[in-house]
Formats: sequence, structure tokens, C-alpha cells
Amino acid sequence: MGIGARLLATGVVFGFGNILTMSSKGEHQTVPLSVLLKRESESEKIENPEILHGQASQSKKGEDFTLLKTECQRAMGDGVATFSVFGLFDGHNGSAAAIYTKENLLNNVLSAIPADLNRDEWVAALPRALVAGFVKTDKDFQAKAKTSGTTVTFVIIDGWVVTVASVGDSRCIFESGEGGIYYLSADHRLECNEEERERITSSGGEVGRLNTGGGTQIGPLRCWPGGLCLSRSIGDMDVGEYIVPVPYVKQVKLSTAGGRLIISSDGVWDVLSAEVALDCCRGMSPDAAAAQIVKSTLCSSNVATGSTIPTFFFFWPIRYALLALRYVSVCCLSSLLLTPWSDKQEAVHTKGLRDDTTCIVVDILPLEKPSAPLPPPKKAVKGKLKAMFRKKHSEASSQSDKEYMEPDVVEELFEEGSAMLSERFATKYPLCNMFKLFTCAVCQLEMKPGEGISIHAGTSNSVKLRPWDGPFLCSTCQEKKEAMEGKRPSGSNNRTPISSPPFANLWY
Repeated sequence: MGIGARLLATGVVFGFGNILTMSSKGEHQTVPLSVLLKRESESEKIENPEILHGQASQSKKGEDFTLLKTECQRAMGDGVATFSVFGLFDGHNGSAAAIYTKENLLNNVLSAIPADLNRDEWVAALPRALVAGFVKTDKDFQAKAKTSGTTVTFVIIDGWVVTVASVGDSRCIFESGEGGIYYLSADHRLECNEEERERITSSGGEVGRLNTGGGTQIGPLRCWPGGLCLSRSIGDMDVGEYIVPVPYVKQVKLSTAGGRLIISSDGVWDVLSAEVALDCCRGMSPDAAAAQIVKSTLCSSNVATGSTIPTFFFFWPIRYALLALRYVSVCCLSSLLLTPWSDKQEAVHTKGLRDDTTCIVVDILPLEKPSAPLPPPKKAVKGKLKAMFRKKHSEASSQSDKEYMEPDVVEELFEEGSAMLSERFATKYPLCNMFKLFTCAVCQLEMKPGEGISIHAGTSNSVKLRPWDGPFLCSTCQEKKEAMEGKRPSGSNNRTPISSPPFANLWY
């Protein structure tokens, strides 16, 4: 069907060059035909962006892992569509959780998306599927009875839509082609998230600093037992199930100008701001940019802890070396005086020098188009003919085009950070489109009629919902949900408590 036929199918011609359309409220609106034709032709010409990526890391413990996939495929109608996935897994207390999550999270997310969805439906289903995938990955890993844990920053790029899901303190930022900076992840450190502290204490956990005896407390806020600095992660079964795997999810639609994504572990953000990280690698390729960010992080960490001595110290004569030594001593003393020791020890020395530092840079670029051939020279036209056929100035062209101009900015499509599964799986879409009626919304286990438990059971919303309102959970996922919400003791789901020394889990 051509452009004109499609326009006539949705409206009627009204006057010369206008289309009469009907809004959702039944009101008739007159839209210039030129505007509709322009919108239709532009939408047909929009192509998927070019995705370039690079990564760099400085490994100290070998607990950071990445996932970089630019040619993932999914069935769409009669064809196949492609999308890209980038993941950063910052492990602690060993690498088992990071490795397991890297190998299984994507499959768990994709299995939670119903089949036979068009592109718009697939993108709309991603936020829920990411929540289901994160929780299933955590549940399956905990069944292995390993105490390792990991933060996750997981990015899916489909066309110009970017969806980010995160637990922990690794972060993802985006700088648009227009120069705006957008924060696409959340920081789940207890030190800076009062809402998460309240959630943990109300679920039965304890939040406090490390007690060294005599009433002296040092370091950042931690969750006890276990001593984890984070409120959300995958794994960490020995800490308590109020450390939940439910991710913060943000979805944005980019303008066709594209931009740059930076996904980095917390070691980078402890010493570099988003602006500094972007500025230090501006104009570089993704590989070079990632390497430069890691290098800048390490240099800043060394300077902050006073462990760097200028190279010129070793080439100056002895009499000048003494002056240089005094200069370095003053700089180190000033750094120690101006910064609280506990903050420096935790945020810079421990993280910047002894932990892994990993960075992924992704450039989302419009496809380069071949330059159009130069038009042949025009013959000179004189007199009235020149005035008749002269091209009108853009300001004198149709004023109606200006009235319907749309801003070329980053558009937020979705954002949710609640830790409650009943809120993340709220029934906003028809169940037939989003979930199978007798399939667990988290682990995708097929259930017999009557076996499923509504995810809203026991919540304040359950009064307003009917017994058959889904989505539904299997019995083990329902137990997982109740444990995360503090409605049953952690470890009662056939889990063996693991004893550990008081300082065993001080990984953050």
C-alpha cells in the first residue's frame, strides 16, 4: 500500500493539501498533507544504527566479566530482526556468580518474552522480561549453594531503543549526539540509598558500619549478616534474601543523532564523574576510549592515595630532587587532610588499587550514507520567469511544517525501580499478549490449572483483583517472592545456612 493510500485509509481529504483525521477522543483535526507525507517518508527511511564497541580492564582479582553481542537474532513475523546486548558483571566473594550470570541471564530474559510479537510489542515486553530473567538467574544460582555474588549492568539495544537493567553499583551513562548526559542505571549502595535501607530493615535485615570494638564504627554502611555494601545483587545467598535481584530498569528512545554509552564498574565512578569520563576519551574510538577511561581511573586513584611520584623526580639533580620530595609530601599531606580517612580508604584505596576495573564503551551511530552527486549547473533564467520558478526560501515555505516540528531529543519510554515483584508484574497489558495463563511468570515453568499463585496474592492490590488475575507464580517462585519481601525467614526454602567468619564477606 502506497503512502497516499495509507493516508486515505486513516482519514479523508479535506480541502487542498490537508487530511482530516480523528483523534482517540473522537475529535476531528486538520493536519497538513505535506506534514503527513513528510512523516511517512521519514519513518520509512529510518535505519538501524551502526553499533561500535570496545572494552578495557585492569584485573586484580579476576572477578569482572563482560558480555558483548552485536548480532543477536529474534524471529519477527516472516523475517529476522537483530539486536545487541552488552553486560558487565562485577563479581565479589569469588567469580562463580559473575560467570553463571554471564552464561545464563540472556537466555532467561529471552525465554520470558512471548513469541510472535512485533517489534513494538517486543520492546514493550523487555522491562518485565528483564525482571523475570534476573530473578530466575538468582534463584537458579542460589540452588547451587555457592556464596559468591555479582552486580549486573545489562544493556539491550534494539534499533534506536536502549533498555538498561541494573543491580549493584556498576553504572551506565549515555551522552547523546546533542550533548546531553543521561544516567540509565541506579546505584544500590546502602550508603547513598535511604529507601533501600528502609526496605532491608523492614524485611528483617540490619544495616550498620563495621564495629571494630569499643563502639568504634568504620567504613561504609553494610547489610548484616554478611557485611555486603549493596542492597541488590545476584547471588549472595549467605547474606539474606532481602538482598534482592530485582533490577532497576530504564528504557529510552534515542534520536537519530545517536551517542555514546559508557558501562563501567564502580571503581571508575569512585574517582571519575560522568563528565570527566566522557571528556577524557572524546573523539577516540570505542576501544581507545575504554582504555583511556581505565587509565584515567588508575591515575586518579594513585594521585588520591599519594602513591604517584612525578617522573621528573628521577631525572633532576639531587638538590632539586629534595625540593620535589617536599612538594610530593605536601601534596600527599593535603590530600589526607582534605579527605576523610574512612572515605578514602574504602572508596579509593581499596576499590581503585585492589579491585578489578572494567569499562565498556558503545557508540550508537547513524549509518553513513554516500554523498549525493552534485546537480548539473542550471541555466540562467531572466526576468519574470526567474521569479516564477525560483526556489522559495525555507522561511517562506509552508508554515504548517513548523507547527508540527518534533524535538530531536532522547525520549524516556519506561522507568521503574521497585523491589516488589507484585509492582513490577502489574497487569498493564492483556495476559494473552504478555504471559501464558498457566506458565510461571518468573521461571517459565508450565503449571496445571489451579497450581499457579497470583503474584498479587497477599498484597494490598489483591482486594481489587479477581482470583484469576495474573500473572502467576509456581510454588518455589512464590516462596522466593515471600522471602524477598520478608514474609518468611530467609533460608527456609531447603537452603543450608552457611557459617562464615565475621569479616568473610566484606567485599565492598
